[in-house]
Amino acid sequence: MAIRKCFLIALVVCMTFIISAAPLLADTYPSKPITLIIPLGAGGSHDLNSRVFTSVIPAYLGQAMVVKLMPGAGGQKGTAAAIKAKPDGYTLIFTHNYIDQLQPHVEKLPYDPLKDLKAVCRINYAASSATVRSDKPWKTLDELLAYGKAQKGRMIFVTSGNWGATMVPGARILMKAGVEATYVPYKGGGPAIQALLAGDGDFCMMFPSVLMPLVKANKVRILASAGDKRIWPDVPLLKDMGYTVGTMDRIVLAPKGVPEDRMVILRNAFKKLYKDKTFKKWNLVKIDVIWTYFGHTTALIPLLSVLTGLNHESNPIHVAPQT
Repeated sequence: MAIRKCFLIALVVCMTFIISAAPLLADTYPSKPITLIIPLGAGGSHDLNSRVFTSVIPAYLGQAMVVKLMPGAGGQKGTAAAIKAKPDGYTLIFTHNYIDQLQPHVEKLPYDPLKDLKAVCRINYAASSATVRSDKPWKTLDELLAYGKAQKGRMIFVTSGNWGATMVPGARILMKAGVEATYVPYKGGGPAIQALLAGDGDFCMMFPSVLMPLVKANKVRILASAGDKRIWPDVPLLKDMGYTVGTMDRIVLAPKGVPEDRMVILRNAFKKLYKDKTFKKWNLVKIDVIWTYFGHTTALIPLLSVLTGLNHESNPIHVAPQT
């Protein structure tokens, strides 16, 4: 009887401990996988970069980070989904500064990304390159633009979406050169580069993480690149040719209501990620330069500078339906 009584007492104590500890266990973050929304299609630079860091970040979060591609409406579909998600830290969005900071100034959106989202970190940044298929006759950007002038609107410019990180730099080039073109938007850089390779477009602006294997396979030719330093040894910089275009910041954001203690956990995990030896070995990291930041508006002023003269009235691009 005494043994049974002792067993019952021990059982009650254990149950009491479990019940009292349940709230603490429930508050342990993260306690389940985190969904990372990408508002762009498969095969683009965001998709490729995400596969790198989501394979390493679990070591510092203790949970998996699962990529969820949600392309559509120039990134607005995925952005809206992230903003509407429960602000518990289990839904993040991997986006870029053109979707986050430029679109609100050129389109009427059902949300305000600068108010409805807050920064976790900046993964890296990248400069785009004017790209054509390797079997096309144009060896320089000037040759491509001369062709475009002669075609009078029939040259096809494929991009990753409306007002996106490949559309705006290309539009700036066309505008300055006085070239009319037909703009065909796709749901991300992956679909856009596939369209170019399939012959459905004449040129595009694209990023190194997508282009590197295509250059090695001699499938594309790079005519000029953005940025301050040469990405490709024998390819000129757009700035040296008189063209001012911006770069793309790849950023991870969270819904505005995520508790600050969880934001700290996320930010600290990404800080540790940048020091990870495995992460540093990836070619994508070497190509698309890492530069972390935790400010949501640091790229706003230089990004807005690309809007000068670039609007629906003066834009020398004939916009085709969203693809």
